Amino acid sequence: MKRIIYLVASVFFFLSCTENFEEVNTDPNLIDQISPGTLLNEVIYNMANNNIRNYYDITAELMQVKLPYPSFYGGRHRYEILDNTGNSQWNASYKWAKNIREMLAVSEANPNDANYKAIGLTLRAWVYSNLTDSFGDIPFSEASKGDEGGLKPKYDTQQEIYMRLLQDLEEANALYNHTNPMLYGKEILFDNNTKNWQRFTNSLRLRLLLRISNVYPQAFGEMVTMLSQEDKYPIISDFTQSAALKVTGITPNLSPWSRALDFSTNQSASAFFIDHLNELKDPRIGVYATEAKDLEGKSIGYVGIPSAYVGDNSQFKFSPSYMNNKQVVAPMSIPILMHAEVEFIKAELAQRGYYNSGQAEQYYTNGIKSAILFVTGKTAEAAYLEQEKVKYKGNLEQIMLQKYISLYFTDFQQWSEYRRTGLPVLPTTSSMLNDGKMPYRLLYHSDQKVYNPTNYSEASQRMGGDKMNAKIWWIK
Repeated sequence: MKRIIYLVASVFFFLSCTENFEEVNTDPNLIDQISPGTLLNEVIYNMANNNIRNYYDITAELMQVKLPYPSFYGGRHRYEILDNTGNSQWNASYKWAKNIREMLAVSEANPNDANYKAIGLTLRAWVYSNLTDSFGDIPFSEASKGDEGGLKPKYDTQQEIYMRLLQDLEEANALYNHTNPMLYGKEILFDNNTKNWQRFTNSLRLRLLLRISNVYPQAFGEMVTMLSQEDKYPIISDFTQSAALKVTGITPNLSPWSRALDFSTNQSASAFFIDHLNELKDPRIGVYATEAKDLEGKSIGYVGIPSAYVGDNSQFKFSPSYMNNKQVVAPMSIPILMHAEVEFIKAELAQRGYYNSGQAEQYYTNGIKSAILFVTGKTAEAAYLEQEKVKYKGNLEQIMLQKYISLYFTDFQQWSEYRRTGLPVLPTTSSMLNDGKMPYRLLYHSDQKVYNPTNYSEASQRMGGDKMNAKIWWIK
């Protein structure tokens, strides 16, 4: 398969633990055959790396977690979406989706590679769900086929994409065979634990079903069916089963930030985020941010800067809490789909009366405990859970606030959940662009106008224009 040769040069580290590495450590340009394992670790590492950087650059600003400071005008925290804002997500997703396609093609040729096919389908759903959630209608069914002459792929509708991804995840769940070994070396997400891969597959399906529940009437019923048949649909049910990439700091499994200072320099924590953590007496606050200081350099606790603040920075008579760069120094973990998210999904289903309504508080509490354990490495104290502001009172707002905090670092999930529910309620200011309205989507890669103009125009017109206020399918 010469069409995948371009990627092999950077594969070597991820193959270092593969038993037959010696057989392929020659000139990569001579490689014309691969195994499914050849591609797996690169996809996981690079997409996780790209996603956390996009969380930092896009989601964290839109969702008032942080902001550049000082910042007098513009910026994503003021809802400024430029033509190139989504380019990194577009480029990385299609690059690594091509590798997933190759992985699937190889795994389908060998019945003993069914687990790799299931993993490939899961990774494809992970990549494309984030991509369509960000842009709306996108190239999918004809994408990543440039080597077959498919240089101008059509744009599938978001509804078509979601239906296929849900179907793929259903197929993947049925493919797993836990008696079959993973033959092609260690993979870096679950260390070849196919049971955890299956849990990830089904938990991802729950995420996607909830995402489209406002426009897909069958969503809640399908979710309840899954949750009621755990033998058939095992899900992430414990913190240790979470999908989180462990970054070791050993080359090339390095932190997404080569210099930790780049994570924190001129990056203030947002007042919205910090104020909520302060109100909750949340133990995660010291992991996320540094303490603010007065003009004499004395600590004044945790104080953020309002996102989209009006005026210049002279109004702030203190040095604010900045993003704590210790959290991006390896070893670290990049969350992909955590146990806490699954618990908050169940809590929402229970709160809405679809599933075990009497257990909503338990699911909510489980989510909080798991989220705090992931960030701090410690069990949540009873005093935290018993606070009046934390105690479950039966409303969705509470669930979504804790879910919002728990989705810190998780690609576009905070933004997607806000677009689905409108929660948590974010403050607006007169310096915000777009009339203070949260953007619904990112703009298509500018290359599409040049190299795929017909399909680009058709998709843009179908959605109401290539604009940040064009509603994607599951928002409508």
